Amino acid sequence: MDSKSMMELTKELDAEFDNLVNNCMTSGAIDLNLYQEYDVKRGLRDSAGKGVLTGLTEISDVVGFQVVDGVKEPADGKLYYQGYDVKQLVGSDPKKRFAFEEATYLLLFGRLPNETEFKVFREILASLQELSGPFVRDVIMKAPSENLMNGLMKSVLTLYSYDSCPDDISVANVLRQSLQLIAKLPLIAVYSYHAYRHFSFAESLVIKQPKNEYCTAENILYMLRPNGKFTPLEARVLDAALVLHAEHGGGNNSTFTNHVVTSSGTDTYSAVAASIASLKGPRHGGANLKVQQMFDDLRANCTDTTDDDQVRGYLSKVLNREAFDKSGLIYGMGHAVYTLSDPREVVLKSLAEKLAEEKGLRQDFELYDRVETISADLLQKNRHVLKPVCANVDFYSGFVYTMLGIPREMFTPLFAISRIAGWSAHRLEELVNRGKIIRPAYKYVGHHRRFTERSKRK
Repeated sequence: MDSKSMMELTKELDAEFDNLVNNCMTSGAIDLNLYQEYDVKRGLRDSAGKGVLTGLTEISDVVGFQVVDGVKEPADGKLYYQGYDVKQLVGSDPKKRFAFEEATYLLLFGRLPNETEFKVFREILASLQELSGPFVRDVIMKAPSENLMNGLMKSVLTLYSYDSCPDDISVANVLRQSLQLIAKLPLIAVYSYHAYRHFSFAESLVIKQPKNEYCTAENILYMLRPNGKFTPLEARVLDAALVLHAEHGGGNNSTFTNHVVTSSGTDTYSAVAASIASLKGPRHGGANLKVQQMFDDLRANCTDTTDDDQVRGYLSKVLNREAFDKSGLIYGMGHAVYTLSDPREVVLKSLAEKLAEEKGLRQDFELYDRVETISADLLQKNRHVLKPVCANVDFYSGFVYTMLGIPREMFTPLFAISRIAGWSAHRLEELVNRGKIIRPAYKYVGHHRRFTERSKRK
């Protein structure tokens, strides 16, 4: 039996399998009215869409409203890491480097490092980042996946076998493991991409070792590009993007997954693999790719993308489920918490404009700005939403990655490379506070039935 056929049913059983699918669809359908009857918070959200409070954290704060005279009002969004405004962590100095590493230190240890502490921290990360030749050959290069997130999960889980004490969940050991993964994940992602392109499309396979003097963003660009070259602005923009994606509260899907899995007492590699699995989902980490695909479709269906009326017409069709993927969603628009603005989008948009100027892509940037403005207006009028609608970080991140020459297969892995800093901080916070196993309840709404022997069933 070959590799393909071992994953398939025989033709004779295909029809029988279709019957099982029908049974599954019939058995699994629950009356939606029951959710309201039993006051079930679907998706752990209340009727207003706000997340149900399930834990406490000091790691980050996501702010989308302000309270004036006791009344909650929309406000420009704020994101704080350990109490510091993320905009300040990104900084305005065009020559700033190692912003992601500094943010990682802050997330893990609750304070900003001084020069000596930061130098030691960078040396630790540099010493942990390399992968052995056998690991690259036997794990990353074998059976590469078209979706690199699966390759990341496979590699992370396999690192368990290389660890001398993988199941030790003491804070000291988990910190060691976390630093290993923070340092190694960029290499795993880039090498997985090169392996996939080589074995699937016969492209040249070049594996570069990272440079210790480079920051994470610089090494990603260096290892991805055939010539290994990049401009200071390119590195600066990617470094900032990594900071902006590093953490976003304990309630996002992948971080909450990490809390849930960590609370069971499992090992670090399993917890991180579970978070990667969550992030892989298009409702979470894959949104920026959907934005890029939507813009591709817009360009294909608008003869003049500088014409506001044409763009508005296309976006109206998207909302009416008549265009793009018929989902009725304008991807990259709206957020569960932010109202007037997403602070990550504000920073990334500014950097995107500078990068577009450097690369002669001003017209492309203006299209994104145009779609953002028109979309916000359409969503307010057509959907009758109760709060303002702003663009979120995914709206510009894919555009930025594209200008940086980063392939689309790497978009979501880049998210994982940055967000593992937040996952690690939350895992450590869960362990330090010795929280109970997270165990929500489900209400049974089926029926009890009398059992009969198989021979007597019709």
